[in-house]
Amino acid sequence: MRRKTDADRTPDMVALLCAVGARRDLDAYEALFRHFAPRVKAYMARLGGDGQLAEELMQETMIAVWNKADRFDPSKGAVSTWIFTIARNLRIDAFRREKRPDFDPNDPAFVPDDAALADAELDAREVSEQLHEAIAALPEEQAALLKLSFFEDQSHSAIATRLNLPLGTVKSRMRLAFEKLRTALAHFGDVS
Repeated sequence: MRRKTDADRTPDMVALLCAVGARRDLDAYEALFRHFAPRVKAYMARLGGDGQLAEELMQETMIAVWNKADRFDPSKGAVSTWIFTIARNLRIDAFRREKRPDFDPNDPAFVPDDAALADAELDAREVSEQLHEAIAALPEEQAALLKLSFFEDQSHSAIATRLNLPLGTVKSRMRLAFEKLRTALAHFGDVS
């Protein structure tokens, strides 16, 4: 004769979980809690070894059982499988939180750069204006090449194809344009 186990003596777990999901039945939930809470806690302790964490994860699991009971579908599996899947997922989430460092607002990667000093900003604006003037003073074919190269990010060969020019001509005009820009901007220091 087969010996009755604890599971055989417990009320029908499917009916209990369905009662929690349908009617928020506290008595049914208490029966589920008494049956599964110690088992979930033991499972968590085996996985993590930390009694405090096991207790917290067991409580989170049982809260999730209360909140999600209406989503349980008995045709897809057993109550224990459903509950332990919730527990396993919560343990994975907790493990990920442990491995991810907390946000440190003082981390240099997150601290914004100091605002530019007024004189540095003024110098940059002046250099920019001088550069625009120097480009405007270039012959049209040299200015056009610089715009294609630096503002449209075109390669020398792409520019040669686009303007139907030999590659050597494109490179020569670019070199001449740079020499004229260096001369025009020489008074700003090392501009290369």
